[in-house]
This record gives sequence, structure tokens and C-alpha cells, in this order.
Amino acid sequence: MNVLNDYESALSWLMSQLPFFQRQGHTAYKPGLERSLALMNWLGHPEKKFKSIHVGGTNGKGSTSHLIAAALQTKGLKTGLYTSPHLYDFRERIRINGQKISKEYVVDFVNKFRSEALLVEPSFFELTMAMAFSWFADERVDIAVIEVGMGGRLDSTNVITPMVSVITNIGWDHMQFLGDTLPKIAQEKAGIIKPNTSVVIGERQAEVEEVFISAARSKGSNLIFASEEFKELEIECGLQGTYQRKNVKTAYAALQLLPDKIRPNESEIREAFRNVKKLTEIRGRWEILQDAPLVIADTAHNYNGIAMVMNQLKEVRKGLLFMVWGMVSDKDAVKIFSLLPGDALYLLCKPDVPRAMPIKQLEIVADKFNLNYESYDHVIAAYTRALELAGKSDTIFIGGSTFVVGDLLKHLDNG
Repeated sequence: MNVLNDYESALSWLMSQLPFFQRQGHTAYKPGLERSLALMNWLGHPEKKFKSIHVGGTNGKGSTSHLIAAALQTKGLKTGLYTSPHLYDFRERIRINGQKISKEYVVDFVNKFRSEALLVEPSFFELTMAMAFSWFADERVDIAVIEVGMGGRLDSTNVITPMVSVITNIGWDHMQFLGDTLPKIAQEKAGIIKPNTSVVIGERQAEVEEVFISAARSKGSNLIFASEEFKELEIECGLQGTYQRKNVKTAYAALQLLPDKIRPNESEIREAFRNVKKLTEIRGRWEILQDAPLVIADTAHNYNGIAMVMNQLKEVRKGLLFMVWGMVSDKDAVKIFSLLPGDALYLLCKPDVPRAMPIKQLEIVADKFNLNYESYDHVIAAYTRALELAGKSDTIFIGGSTFVVGDLLKHLDNG
């Protein structure tokens, strides 16, 4: 087998040879832990060589993971961070103290896998996770914050035994895989609760609280609801969305459950939460790109997440509103469009992924809601048009999908 000599070749192989849910959708979804366990065994069980915190939930798990990692970094711990999806650089998924995994490590790992372990036939996510755990172990991190990819019980990250398990909230997303009721979805996400391990539930929700209480009781695990335990908590956060208040409480609660010797103190937590963007380089969460016109990008992509973001947009918008909007094809467009403002001009667009919802499908739903719109084949064309139309006192919002925001940030960052 030919050796791949450069990062671009390794990344191209990784994305073209392996099932990749973020790009392909349900055809790439491979539930179960068999392949992940086989990879861990092949690598000498790197997941057992560092402490970890496991973060799942429907919305906010990425922000919560970054907040926790920032606090651990500020404490002085060598901190791994594994999140998904990436916006435009694959290496965003795997960091130590905010620094992305090196291109050289990616190349070496892919070559090793191609020559020795192809029979495992993992998904893109499973192999990426194995790469992250291998790097964390090789670099001897003190602790790693691991974000669940989808669900929990059968997610490939569920091979770890964390110090604390975190579930932010339960909402409607990936129902074709996780279940068609909130309790069924909660049951899948509760699968990350481990025996005799502390559990933080970010939001106490009447419809699903008993699922978590029962799961924790059966595992002998201590459970707290962050929304109840830290109801009055006020901490300045570098992530600007008002919805981040919930994530701040969840992250804070998780940190309080760590052993004394690695738990950040109050001043370290406050410093970390305030500087989370600088420490972890998190992007795309209510990111204000410019002020005149006001340009905001947000990666919210499911019903509950978009509902929260639209509520905040209602509070801050000024002048005319232009919505640069695209989605992926496995989302319920009608349900999501019901949340969107009716008085905006929509610049409908298609992110650069195979899962992208066709423009024609977006137009059909926009017509159903009597929205004014123009259609563009690419995110950048739609954004450029929005800038042409908007005056300095107007508002532009870019969203609907992580991939819409990713396409835009890639364009802006690379000039």
C-alpha cells in the first residue's frame, strides 16, 4: 500500500474512504461500539491513559465542552478537547490546550491505520475519535473533555470511563436514529451514565427527568440538575448568546464535581469562561462578524437550538433583516421554518456538502410560509448579495446549518 506523504492526501483519503455522517447523512451512520472497541484494542487502549469528562445532550454540548476545557487549562492542566463537527478545518476537532492536532500526526496515524487495521472498517467519526485518543495518550494529557457525536449509548465515544458525565438537555434531533419521543431520545443519551460516576443534567425537563433519575439510581451514580443547583449563578462568558447562560451553569456544575486536586477554583473558572474563545478558539456561536451592518453567524441547526437563537435575534435585530439560510436534507424544514421571522428577505443557499438540502426544497418551504427570498447555489454568493442589499443600520444573520457557517468562515478567514 502506497504511503501518503502529505496532509492533504491523508485528509482526502480519510474523507473519501470512510463513511462520514456529517457529509453523507444516515448512510454513514454505524451504531454500536464493536468497531470502537476494536480500534481501542489495536491502539493499546489509549482511552485508559488519561482522565476524562464526557459531554452529551441535544444542544449546547459543544459550548459546554469548550467552557469546561478552558477552565481546566486555566487550572494548569494539560487538557485534551475532542468535539464535532468541525467548521472547515478537520483539525478543529482535536486539540490540546487550544492547539490543533499537528498535520504530521494526522498523516502518520492515517498511514498506520491504512496498513494495519483496515479490516475494522470504522466510520470517519470512529477513526477520528481513535486518532484523538491516541494523540491525547501520546501527549500525556492530564484530562480530556470528550463530546458525544450522536446520542450516547451507542456513540463511539462511549468507550471511555469518565470522572463526570454531562447531559446538557433533550430536544428534537436525529429522531430517525434516537427515537420519536423525548423520553426515548433521553434514554439513548442516558447511556453515557457510568456506574458510581457523578452526572450533571444541564436542564431539568419534566418530560424526561425521570429517565435520568432512574438511570443514575440504577448505576449508583450521584446526579444533579445544574438548572436547579446553580439557579442564581452569574458568570461573565465570552460566548455572547443569551442561551449560553444555560451552558455556563452546566459547565460550572461539572467542574464542581471534580476531585479537589484538579478542580479549578472560582477565580480560575471565571477567568476561563470570560476568555473561552481565546483559550479554545471556539467559533460560530452567536459570532458577531461586524457591526454596521450587524452581521451574526450561529451554528444552531435543530428545532430547539434555532428557537433559542431566533428569540435572541428578535431582541437585537435592527433595521431590515437579511437571512442567509441553508440546511441539510435530514432536517424537518417545515417545522424549523415555522420559527423563522416572516418579515426578512431570505438569501437561500446550499452549503458545500452532499447532505445539503436542495435549493428547490428550500424554495417550496419558503413559499409555504409566504417568505420573500432569492436563491443562490453557494453560501458566499448569498452572503455577498446580503452585503450588497444591507445598509449600515440593517442586520444580516447567517445560519440554519453548521456547514453554512463553516463555508462562510472559511471564506472570510482565507480571504
